[in-house]
Amino acid sequence: MSVASSIGERLRRTSMLNGLPREVAVLSTVAFFVALGFGIVAPAIPLFAKSFGVTVFQASAVISVFAFFRLISATPAGLLVNRFGERRVLATGLAIVAVSSAFAGMASDYTHLLVLRGIGGLGSAMFTVSAMALLLRVVEPEQRGRASAAYQGGFLLGGIAGPAVGGLVLGVSIRAPFFVYSATLTAATIVTITMLATSKLRDVPQAAGTSQSSHDDVGSLRTALGNRAYLTALVINLGNGFASFGLRSALIPLFVVEALALGRQWTGYGLLVSAVVQGLLLLPAGRMADHRGRKPALIIGTAATTIGFVVLALTNSLALFLVTMAILGLGAAFLASAPAAVVGDMTGGKRGGPIVSTYQMMSDVGAVAAPLIAGAIVDKTGSFSVGFLVGAVVLGVGFLMSLIIPETLKLAQSKPTNDAEELVHSVDGPGIDPDESPVHVL
Repeated sequence: MSVASSIGERLRRTSMLNGLPREVAVLSTVAFFVALGFGIVAPAIPLFAKSFGVTVFQASAVISVFAFFRLISATPAGLLVNRFGERRVLATGLAIVAVSSAFAGMASDYTHLLVLRGIGGLGSAMFTVSAMALLLRVVEPEQRGRASAAYQGGFLLGGIAGPAVGGLVLGVSIRAPFFVYSATLTAATIVTITMLATSKLRDVPQAAGTSQSSHDDVGSLRTALGNRAYLTALVINLGNGFASFGLRSALIPLFVVEALALGRQWTGYGLLVSAVVQGLLLLPAGRMADHRGRKPALIIGTAATTIGFVVLALTNSLALFLVTMAILGLGAAFLASAPAAVVGDMTGGKRGGPIVSTYQMMSDVGAVAAPLIAGAIVDKTGSFSVGFLVGAVVLGVGFLMSLIIPETLKLAQSKPTNDAEELVHSVDGPGIDPDESPVHVL
């Protein structure tokens, strides 16, 4: 626990977190532990599944079931956030993944492993939705971009460190990574419970005689879906999940080996280039979203990723491949903060579980659909370029939409930050009016 506290304090003193609430450093620490553990266990999952004598398809299903349950659990997780509070749902979600991972490491057959990974996906959705909802509630409008960048920075650092540690752990035992993953998630759970219990959340007191209801939650989401800025954030997150996560994971490793005729290690080097560029630009991107506006940051992010996938479709050399990965890292830095900041502007610092969960769900939809669609396209055409161009088209839609949306930062700053209805009304129409409930403490 002292190690976790030390990491949080050191993070808070960095330039990225300077001036932000303490909770941002805590959530960034939690993100680091989650990503570290996942990076350790990810390479072991298909290998462990194969050890039960199943087919490659069945081994892959263990990965897919986690993503599938994340997807279908996102909306219920948003409703739970509004009902019980972000911190309770956050700690519960982390604990579910921690316990299910420990039991997965003790799985005695394939079915046991498959079921436990599905349960882990449910907990992951609870964590993802509640953490983002909490992050957007503890910061001021002019801090949302930088806070989102810092939070994604925790994931990025953990994602880089995880695979390196995972190789060593996997060398000890094929089951060991699951227990290490459980340990990192347990640490994240403890950090959440102890360091976020007294957090002050920005909210409006609930009117006497009123209560939170799922009907109100759905109504708030329906209103948000009629807002152009929120719809643009959804489309951008869908494109980001489809191309930057789904296509990158499904096609780039095969593209490097089969089309560029390079060794498998160059996939890792390319992803490292992308991660380094993203890490270097996260802070400037977050600052731009907070100082110059969400719209410029959205335009840069979507333009860079769209161009990146177009260039990737034309790539025929190692040098151009590495340049393309750097371009994608640049785009990812801006898309790590600006769309989430728009969602925060929509909720106005209120508890907006379903609004946040729908945003998060779009990335999962893209990540699940992309490998299937791209795989079918490549199988039919025999061309990786066509698959990459499909990704560019999906990202390009978000780019075009970002050109015509109103700037939500200025509207958020000109209105009371606890009044989301006024903000959304001034952007596009009727307002978002989620019921508030008293602040809950874990």
